[in-house]
Formats: sequence, C-alpha cells, structure tokens
Amino acid sequence: MKYYAHSSENPEKPWQSITEHLENTAKIAGEYAAKFNAKDFGLACGMLHDIGKYSLKFQKKLEGNILKVDHSTAGAKEAVRLYGESIGKLLAYCIAGHHSGLPNYGTDASIEGTLNARLKKDVDDYCSYKKELDLALSSLNPPQVTVTPIDKHIGFTLAFFVRMIYSCLVDADYIDTELYLSETLKPRGNNSTIFELYDIFNRFISNFESDKTNINRKRKEILEQCLKKSTCEPGLFSLTVPTGGGKTLSSLAFALHHAKIHNLERIIYVIPYTSIIEQNAKVFKDILGENNVLEHHSNYSFDNNDSENIQNINQKLKLASENWDIPIVITTNVQFFESLFSNKSSKTRKIHNIAKSVLIFDEAQMLPIEYLKPSLLAVSELVKNYGSTAILCTATQPSINAFLPTSIKPTEIMDDPIQLYEDFKKVKVIKRGELDDESLSNELNEFQQVLCIVNTRKHAKEIFNRLEDNAFHLSTLMCPIHRQETLTNIRKRLKDKQPCKVVSTQLIEAGVDVDFPVVYRAIAGIDSIIQSAGRCNREGLLSSGNVFVFTPVSEHSKIKGYLERTAKVAEMVFRKYEDPISLEAIDYYFSFLYDIEGEETLDKKNILNYFEERYKQLEFDFQSAAEEFKIIENNMYSIIIPFNEVARELINEAKFSKYPKSIARKLQPYTISIYEYEFKILLKNNALEVINGAFFVLDNVEQYYNQHTGLLIPKDTYGEAIFV
Repeated sequence: MKYYAHSSENPEKPWQSITEHLENTAKIAGEYAAKFNAKDFGLACGMLHDIGKYSLKFQKKLEGNILKVDHSTAGAKEAVRLYGESIGKLLAYCIAGHHSGLPNYGTDASIEGTLNARLKKDVDDYCSYKKELDLALSSLNPPQVTVTPIDKHIGFTLAFFVRMIYSCLVDADYIDTELYLSETLKPRGNNSTIFELYDIFNRFISNFESDKTNINRKRKEILEQCLKKSTCEPGLFSLTVPTGGGKTLSSLAFALHHAKIHNLERIIYVIPYTSIIEQNAKVFKDILGENNVLEHHSNYSFDNNDSENIQNINQKLKLASENWDIPIVITTNVQFFESLFSNKSSKTRKIHNIAKSVLIFDEAQMLPIEYLKPSLLAVSELVKNYGSTAILCTATQPSINAFLPTSIKPTEIMDDPIQLYEDFKKVKVIKRGELDDESLSNELNEFQQVLCIVNTRKHAKEIFNRLEDNAFHLSTLMCPIHRQETLTNIRKRLKDKQPCKVVSTQLIEAGVDVDFPVVYRAIAGIDSIIQSAGRCNREGLLSSGNVFVFTPVSEHSKIKGYLERTAKVAEMVFRKYEDPISLEAIDYYFSFLYDIEGEETLDKKNILNYFEERYKQLEFDFQSAAEEFKIIENNMYSIIIPFNEVARELINEAKFSKYPKSIARKLQPYTISIYEYEFKILLKNNALEVINGAFFVLDNVEQYYNQHTGLLIPKDTYGEAIFV
C-alpha cells in the first residue's frame, strides 16, 4: 500500500507521498535551524511531524471522507520514545502543535489538548511508518541543545529555543506544501542579497550633493559614525540621535554594512505600535527596490484559525501567512513581539527568519512597558543565541538598561550623544494651559502653517471639522495609501509656503518627515512631546520653532490607563524644568515613570513565570503565555478599503484565487485595523463583504469612507479608544 501526505485536485498530478513530504520538510527545517546550530532538531522535527498520516483513517480522509484525525500526536510520542524524556519532550511540543499551536504542558493529564495529555492518549495505528522510515530515522543524529541560558533564565531560554524550532518546522511544512502546488503558487524568497543591497545603498549615498547647512553636516557626521561602528562584532547597540538627525538612513547604513561584514541575512525595522510605517518603507523601497522591502504591521494580520482538523491541502494554503523571507522587513512592536510570544503557527512561522538579522528598534523608549522585561529578554535571546544584532534607537535616552539582563549591555554607536542634543536643539516647548475645542481651533486657524497632534481619533476628527480651508486630517482610520497621498500633498504645500493646517493622532510622531513652523500637542508623555517637537523646525531654517503643549478640555479627548499616567508625569516635568525636553528632564521623566509603574508592572502578566516555574521538568505553558501577551488588548479586525482602481482589481483577483492569502502583501496599502465593537457595528449595518473566506472588504465606499477622514463608523459611535 502507498501512503500519502497530500492529495491533489488535479487528476493529472500525482499525490505527494508521506516519505517525500517528510524528507523535504526535514531538509528545509534543518537548513533553517542550522542558522542557530540546531540542524539536527530541524531534521528530527521534519521527519517525525506527519508520521501519524500513516494511519488508515488519515488515508481515508485524503480519499474524501469527512473525518477528524489527530495526525500530530503520533510524531510527538515517537520523539519521546526515540530521544528520551528531555530532548524528546522539546521536540514533542513542536510536533504535537504544528497545526493546532504550541500547547501548554499541563499539570493534569486529563486536560485535553495539553502535551501531557496528548503524550498519554491512544492514537490511531500508524506503525506502517516503520516499513518506509526506520532506516531514515535511525540515521539521524541525536539532537543536542546548543543555546546558553541568559543569567538565571534557563526556562525562558529553553522555551524560546522550542519556539524557534517550531517556527522552522511550520514554515518548512508550509513551504513544501506550496512547492508541491508550484504550478499555481510561486515559491517565495527570490529577492536581492544583502551584498547587492549594500552596493545599491552605497551608490545612493555617494550621489548625495554636498549641503553646507549645519543640520545636514551633522546628519552626515552621524551617518559616518554609524558606518564606522558597523564593523563591530554582532551584539546589542544603542543609537542615541535627536529627532531630525537622520537616523532612518544612518541606521540603515549601519545595518547593511554590518550585515554584509558578518554575513547576516536580513534587516528588520521595528516601529512603535500602529504608527505610520509607510514613510520609512517608501524611503527604503525608493533606494533598494520595492520587491526587497516588506511592510508588515498589525493591520496586515488576518484571522488564521490554526487547526488540527484542516480537511485538505487547499484549506491549509488558504491559511498560509507571512514568513518574512525578504531582506528588508518593516514592522511594528505589536507584530514583532506578539509573534515572538505567540503559540500559533500562523504567527510564529516567520520568527526563525529573525535569527542572523539586524534588528532596529526605532523609538526604543516606546517598547511596551507592561511587557518590558519579557520583551527585552527576547531581544537578548536573539542577540545571545541566534546570531542577531539589535539596535535600540532613541532620541530620548530612556533608562531601560536596568531592565536588561546583567550579561548583556548595549554599546552606544554615537561618540557624544549629549553634544548631539545641543546641536539639534531647534525648538522651544511652551506650556499653553487648558484649551477647549473652540479656542483650540480658533488659534489654529490663525496660522498659515500649523500641526496639531491630539490623543484620540475622535478628537482629531472634531478639531479637523472646525478648521477652515487648506486643512488636512491623519489617522489610522485612513488606509495607508490614503495617508501617503495626504502626506505627499502636505509636504508639497509646506515646501511651496502654501497654507496648510494639519490635525493628526500621534501616528505622525514616529519618524514622519514633515517640517512645520508651529506645533500644538495635547498633553502626553515627554517622549511623545519630543517626537512632536521633531515635526517642528525640522530643517533648522528658523531661529527657533514653537511647540505649544496644551491640556485639552473636550469630551472627545479623554485618555486612560498608561497614557493618562504618562501625561501626569509630564505635568510634573513641566513644573520642575524650564526646558521639559532637556536631557536632565528626560532622565527624570523615565526614572520617575518606571518607579511609579513598579517592578511588577514591567512583567504585569507574569509572562516569565509560564516558562520558569517548572523548567526543570521542561513543563512550559506556551498557550497561556500567548493568551496573556497582548500589547493591544482589544480584538482587532483587518478590513480592506476599495480605495482606488488598483485596490478593486486586487480584491477581484482575491475573489477568484485558490490561495487568496498570497495576495495579502499587495493588499497591505489598502488595509486598516479596527476594534471589535467597530467591526460589529459595520457588520450590523451590512457594510462589509467577505471575500473568498479570507478578507473583509468595505462595501458601499461612498457611504462609509470619507475622502478626508477615512472610515466612517455608522452613528458616529467609534468611541474614545486610544488608537492612532
């Protein structure tokens, strides 16, 4: 009898045998894991993950019978039998969860779904595998753990290793399945090399015309220092450059040169939360080519219901998700860290590609404070055990060194950050006091060019509606391509000295290249105020720009939780320091903030305990940790906006594609994320269409999407949630 792993709907295409699939998956997973000296783990996982498919019940399922078959537990049981309790258990987590997700070990074997329970359950007879695989399995080298624990975090180190092996396995499994159907789905990963991109970047910077302005001379010095330090050995670095210092290009210069020297494979640029990333992506694409740069933020994620009970190969590939097999990735804190702590194959598929990468954390002071300890420990793992270099970029020198493991401390790239602060001091921050919506809008209307940044989408829309002609609005209720077009218009008007009044949520703060003579900022944390100041007199063309910090008096401006606390600490800084964005004031702000948040707040959900508590028994709770590690607590839903003809053509293509998720990258510029309650309101109003079971598309764009402010939630009930 012949045993098969995958069937084909094409009667002319032979079914894929189990041995072919296992050998292919093992080869790919082994190559992935070899990057961090764990090739034998990848090979073993690949060879064992689908041996449960040798059961007669699974073969009947392939023939078209609607059956639920657990084909993953068999390989987990064999891993323990072949390699013993320790190594076998580490492999078993990956194999048992390669469809349904990394499980909790579980303290009670009667709790269904835990690894403990699955290792003790009876499964369908799969012993026929011995006829075909005994020789191949016996020739495998016994896997050995090669990672080194960081400080006393032995459990976290081992669990992180399991997660990386799991990523290698699930990505290899998807890749081989895609290749099996390669007549309809192109393999991924055909991009330029880091060496080629470095040469392209060098040609770009060599064409820079000499600019004698002081600001541009300083930017050139920063870039040169980055290139000089890029020859250092891989490790953890800090890059302290004031806002407006050109750290986007300088950090890219460091990353490309460093990656070339040390044979690293990709550059991953991580930006805070849902802030705009299109600008940096455009800069990188213009220099390095569009095919070499991927934008992957939280509104790129679609619901992937990982399940053991996927009925056929087409269902499996419909769930195929992003795997970051591209040399330059631009993503968000949310996407990056939630993926690192997820237990689902759809989210973790990509994380093995973080090994041997340069990781650039822009505005590092905005790493999620309630998850700061596990986040920094994860970054340290990537540096210590997975050959990556991490750069903590900031303009505000946050006091996060105290929360790093004692054995890993960053090397500063800049020679004199304090002098740089003085060199780039271009604005005066003025406390304006309380302003209601009418007073604020009246003041804004007095200026020819002005930027106003507020804390909520609702407040941004309210102020925008009160502004006179030549006004613009920015928020994440606008799809990325819409924001890009709006920003292009804004920049042109600023350059041409035309009237331009802009009201925005804080998305404009994180590296958006605009230059206003005057900025108004609703009270927020000092780090946010500094970023707002970076949009004022950016090129130093004025003797000094003015940044007015005001306390909004409005029903639309309420902030809660952490954002409210940071605003209160900022008020204290204003009372204590004449210059609230001086280095001394910044240090006071972060020290006081971390002190009031308390040590327990830095791992508020006790994420580390899920891996440390029972590490001696290798009993980890992957599922529980994933459920708790949610930077954005609310459920978010991605929807596609048919913004223009290109978007409509892509949506039409997705309607009839066998594998609609393969079009997801192209749909990114037209995708926005909304809260669950907003999603339900749109559903209730029949405003969404489901496309091919993969995407939600906004229906009746004329009614629900405004050309100035973006998505319209019926009855104006989109709430006061803090979401930029």
